[in-house]
Amino acid sequence: MDRDELRALQAPLKERYRASPEAAIVTLTAQGALGEGVSCSVETGRALAVAGLHPASGGDGTLLCSGDMLLEALVACAGVTLRAVATSLGVDVRGGRVRAEGDLDFRGTLGVDREAPVGFRAIRLGFEVDAPDADDEQLATLLRLTERYCVVLQTLRAGVAPTSSVERA
Repeated sequence: MDRDELRALQAPLKERYRASPEAAIVTLTAQGALGEGVSCSVETGRALAVAGLHPASGGDGTLLCSGDMLLEALVACAGVTLRAVATSLGVDVRGGRVRAEGDLDFRGTLGVDREAPVGFRAIRLGFEVDAPDADDEQLATLLRLTERYCVVLQTLRAGVAPTSSVERA
């Protein structure tokens, strides 16, 4: 897809959202089913992802870790966003890699130390891009706009507080 194709694809959406801001509000959903043992099967729309305990919390490593899935969602969103931004700017990105890594202290989630945080202490996102014709300013703009428009990154940075509930099945 080139810049003109992307703009043609997005132009009617942008116009619709300018005219009717409420049309831009979309509720995404995810659901899963509690599985055998300590597991939960998540419907991804393409496949069934079965999550379980990370080996650092007692898992055997055969099931997906939800922490890894969070980082994978960040990588996917950042990669797609970078591609869209590069296309929009006309920056020829021939390939590359996106990497996310995060630090967890499992004492928190296992209740070993009440002072230890439950969740990631730090998350680092990095890009390696094969864009031989891009200068440093273009790469800086590519990173800045990717950060600005990446939904998962902005959600993590904003610290959105999810709500939760429980019902009888």
